[in-house]
Amino acid sequence: MAADVQQQHRPGALKQQNKSHKHGKHKSKGQLDKDTKGKVDIKTATKKYKAIQRKQDRKHHADQVRRQKREEVLNQKRSKGGNLSPPHFVVVLLLHEGLDVSNVLGVLKSCDESATVTQNEQGVLHVSIPRFKQRVSFYVPEFTNLYAVMDSVKVADSLLCVLSSEGGIDEYGERVLRCLFAQGLPAVTCVTQGLKKMGGGKKQSEARKFLQKKIEKWFHQEKLYSLDSEQDGLLVMRNLTNQKIKPVHYRDNRPHLIAEEIQFELENEEAPSGTLKVAGFLRGRNLSVNGLVHILGWGDFQMTQIDARNDPYPLFPKSDKHKENAMEEDSGEVRVLEKADASRQESLQSENIPGEMEGEQTWPTEEEMEEAEAARRAKTKVVKRVPKGTSDYQAAWIVDSEEETEDDGSEDEEMEEEDMMAVDASGSESGEEVEYDTLTVTEAGDVANYDQTIDMEEEERMLEKIKEERSHVMFPDEIDTPREKDAKDRFQRYRGLKSFRTSPWDPKENLPSDYARIFQFKDFRRTKKRILKDLDDEGVMSGWYIQIHIANVPKDFMMSYKPGMPVVMFGLLPHEHKMSVLNFLLKRVPEYRPPIKSKDRLVFHVGFRRYSACPVFSQHTNANKHKFERFFAHDMVTMATIFAPISFPPCPVLAFKEQHDGQHELVATGSLHSVNPDRIVTKRIVLSGHPFKINKRSAVVRYMFFNRDDIEWFKPVELRTKWGRRGHIKEPLGTHGHMKCVFDGHLKSQDTVLMNLYKRMFPKWTYNPTVLNPPPMLESSQSMATEPSAYQLFDD
Repeated sequence: MAADVQQQHRPGALKQQNKSHKHGKHKSKGQLDKDTKGKVDIKTATKKYKAIQRKQDRKHHADQVRRQKREEVLNQKRSKGGNLSPPHFVVVLLLHEGLDVSNVLGVLKSCDESATVTQNEQGVLHVSIPRFKQRVSFYVPEFTNLYAVMDSVKVADSLLCVLSSEGGIDEYGERVLRCLFAQGLPAVTCVTQGLKKMGGGKKQSEARKFLQKKIEKWFHQEKLYSLDSEQDGLLVMRNLTNQKIKPVHYRDNRPHLIAEEIQFELENEEAPSGTLKVAGFLRGRNLSVNGLVHILGWGDFQMTQIDARNDPYPLFPKSDKHKENAMEEDSGEVRVLEKADASRQESLQSENIPGEMEGEQTWPTEEEMEEAEAARRAKTKVVKRVPKGTSDYQAAWIVDSEEETEDDGSEDEEMEEEDMMAVDASGSESGEEVEYDTLTVTEAGDVANYDQTIDMEEEERMLEKIKEERSHVMFPDEIDTPREKDAKDRFQRYRGLKSFRTSPWDPKENLPSDYARIFQFKDFRRTKKRILKDLDDEGVMSGWYIQIHIANVPKDFMMSYKPGMPVVMFGLLPHEHKMSVLNFLLKRVPEYRPPIKSKDRLVFHVGFRRYSACPVFSQHTNANKHKFERFFAHDMVTMATIFAPISFPPCPVLAFKEQHDGQHELVATGSLHSVNPDRIVTKRIVLSGHPFKINKRSAVVRYMFFNRDDIEWFKPVELRTKWGRRGHIKEPLGTHGHMKCVFDGHLKSQDTVLMNLYKRMFPKWTYNPTVLNPPPMLESSQSMATEPSAYQLFDD
């Protein structure tokens, strides 16, 4: 007989429904607390009362704003090209090989009969047109000199692009335009010659449509001007003088000048430096003699004096009598505008000098000195592998690979792996010879001559770097635990984080000694705002024709100077010569495909400066910690961190990679993000292990460590798996690296157990202000076109 089952009572439809409590038409105190959630009523008004304007007042206010903006635009136009303002500075840029610039300038010079044409020793052509009440200066940089083009465009008001009527823009022209777009372009005018020689009809129409498509690819709103007659030249001149001025912020916020006259004075022939006198039209902001100036490619210098000179290129030509009077004025005393004040002049000191006793401990006692001396005498001899013929003194300075790893904790483990691969490849340690595959290239030319142009060492290095990049993409941050050394010693500078996003990390913790040499702002944005506000309070007014006396310019400047080279000078804002940590926001250009490793040397063009450094790459996120990147990723914005002189944004940044033939290839473009030494860049390494025995949520893991002490050392660090499980180490098993782990769910046999470790990365002091000019671009591009790269060979 089955046991009686107790039945549960179920209420029916006629169950009595009691009335709810009538608490009135107000909420209880508990309900009010739940609704407000701790909020309190507003006690004082936080917003200012905004008076509602009437329709007539709103209309009047809009008219005032419109009138004010119109006056600003007119003042900008009046500040260029007038009788009392500097002339329009136009850079003539040839975008195709084989173009004749003399024909272009000939048409522009002869477009008006009343125009006055003058050319100085620096190659600047001045054209004064009384009909337009405007004057224009033309400068043609060297066709194949990339730096000459970029330096002259930095101070240009307009850019006159000359296209070929047959080919439009060639490969060299496109490379130059990519650099100029990233640097910052002024107003652009596009012209061509030879359209009318084609005759009217379909051929000329098709050529014009072809060139217009080329222009629309780079300049969306520009149209093509023909430059075949004097009337065409007059239209181009009118467009250059009346077109809308395009702002370039890093240039407009600073005083700048391109040299019209250059003099160099030495105290004696053996002196290493002298005084450089540069004359030209001051543009941009006011210039103070107590500030510093930067000569592009040569560095920062102090000024001793600023003189006022008569304008040598007036808009209206003077009569013979006025010319005699002007010559008498010029022969008189020079009008000195400002002289440097030693008490107010800004110093050239760019680095902070740390105190010798900062961070030092007290003086050691006699007992400690005796112990140190006894330890030094009792030191055992160390057997080292040194090259043949090395003396004992030289051998004492050679550091073994293990000691070097312990001393320099910031060195990357991928560098060690790279060194091991280099040793295996060269066979110098084992004495084995390396066998190379022979690549047979069939060409019409001589094979031996072709092989002489290939640098096989560079090809091998590039091939290894490509393999390492692809391995990093497949297994990000994973490394093998060393067996010959304890993991707790190898990774002693690493730490585990409960959460990469929320775990705390002190930015002032364990800073390297280089951080004592730099400067840091308490509030960088506020300092920048105050400096830009007080720019025009003192100094020589912009628009004057002045002569600047620059002190202590090296003698090599005049030895390397050639007439026609652009000498560009920028005035520095306060603090812009001091060193700090700069963070650049960069993105790779799609044309450059070879891998770029972190700490590879790059050439940076930051605003008006250029220098080389080895950046540290990291991710760009909104968190307080940023993950270190071993390679510069494609199609992704990356942050690059270096030691460099301070600059105030907005400031464009171009990164170039120096090739083995000396050519500089554009690899990335971007802008200056911040000047912040407290930005934390953390490097992650991943130690991997494999499940050996699985029992539901617990498992025995091996191959992550190889001794018991390492397991006990890393026991507090959290574990994770590739399939999303989280866990921790419970206890070690045996002495060979097996450990029992517990996870938050059932573990799969094909899963992999991972442990994340982090350490902070700091940039190295690799700043080098000296950057040699690259060779002509056309010659290098022709040699590179016939030479296959390791990247192409690997892809094939």
